[in-house]
Amino acid sequence: MYTYSTLATVSRGKTTLPTRTPLRLTPDQQKLLIDIRRKKSELLLEIQQLKDELGEVVAEMETMDGNNFISEEQIKPLNRTKQTSIGRKKFNMDPKKGIEYLIEHGLLIANPDDVAQFLYKGEGLNKTAIGDYLGERHEFNERVLKSFVELHDFTDLILVQALRQFLWSFRLPGEAQKIDRMMECFAQRYCQLNTNIFTNTDTCYVLSFAIIMLNTSLHNPSVKDKPSVEQFISMNRGINNGGDLPRELLVSLYESIKTEPFKIPEDDGNDLMHTFFNPDKEGWLWKQGGRYKSWKRRWFILNDNCLYYFEYTTDKEPRGIIPLENIKVREVHDRNKPHCFELYAAGSEFIKACKTDSEGKVVEGKHTVYRMSAATSEEKDEWVKCIRQSISHNPFYDMLAARKKKAQKTNIHVKG
Repeated sequence: MYTYSTLATVSRGKTTLPTRTPLRLTPDQQKLLIDIRRKKSELLLEIQQLKDELGEVVAEMETMDGNNFISEEQIKPLNRTKQTSIGRKKFNMDPKKGIEYLIEHGLLIANPDDVAQFLYKGEGLNKTAIGDYLGERHEFNERVLKSFVELHDFTDLILVQALRQFLWSFRLPGEAQKIDRMMECFAQRYCQLNTNIFTNTDTCYVLSFAIIMLNTSLHNPSVKDKPSVEQFISMNRGINNGGDLPRELLVSLYESIKTEPFKIPEDDGNDLMHTFFNPDKEGWLWKQGGRYKSWKRRWFILNDNCLYYFEYTTDKEPRGIIPLENIKVREVHDRNKPHCFELYAAGSEFIKACKTDSEGKVVEGKHTVYRMSAATSEEKDEWVKCIRQSISHNPFYDMLAARKKKAQKTNIHVKG
């Protein structure tokens, strides 16, 4: 890696074009330079955010009448607008802290209905952050989720239409337990408003997931074998208290998804900022390449049950993403590198990962193993510990299998 010092020379009274003299940096100096650049990027981002907030305040002050004197009554709504803006930004970075800030400043009332209204309106809020907050397993969050779902009116909507409306208001989180609570609440609300469609909420729950997975199978380019309507009907046999749902209902659901896929809501907040703002762990690791087994130094970030790696800390987009689903981690000995550990597939041929190729295109990874090397034994132990805590095992299918088994059981009426 090189940096350049610029030298301006004067010749015959005229300044010539600058020339560049290469200066080789040591690895420690390279690391320091990268860290400085990263800090610079972060500071520039914070400065820009402050400028934006200052600009909002100045603009509002200019819209007031031309008097030089600003009364206390005029200042209060000005501060309220600024604090609301700050609260939204805090929410997009850390939902819990954002809600706490808004409550502390009197911008929200500390009750589930008021918080649910705020999330339902969603003005300036990151849809991923909304989903994370709604899925938290705390009594207050669960009450907010119930109020949030009750703000949706699914009356006389077919299930696909109700799902389109519901899934547009936030983004489903990646954790199975969070998804379970949210979809359970959705199914209860739908059945409450449409009493003559399903015999129980478990049937609605399982069918809702079947529709979401059908959407992925039909419209994801990486899925080669597209399911037919007959396969969709077959996979949902027996889920209605041991009986089958009407064929015409399942056909209409299939055709609706085939004609129009679910739309993913656009985020008002910054997705990358939200994902990488407060990671579970980050740092430099050496990663072994696939075909030629060469070692390359990469900046790794562990967050949201995924391991992201970058070429430089200042990169805005990751070079690769490794979802920690159906993956195990183990310590290994390598003759060429110390303090090694590796991720390996648990029961499947390839790890479900993606990376960018030399042309910048996103391609599917073909690794059965990802091997990394840390700088010290302590760092290796810490990475292994954090990754194990983040690993998820099939977040949907185990949960769905249990719920489907429950939905397939017939009612046993015991006569007295």
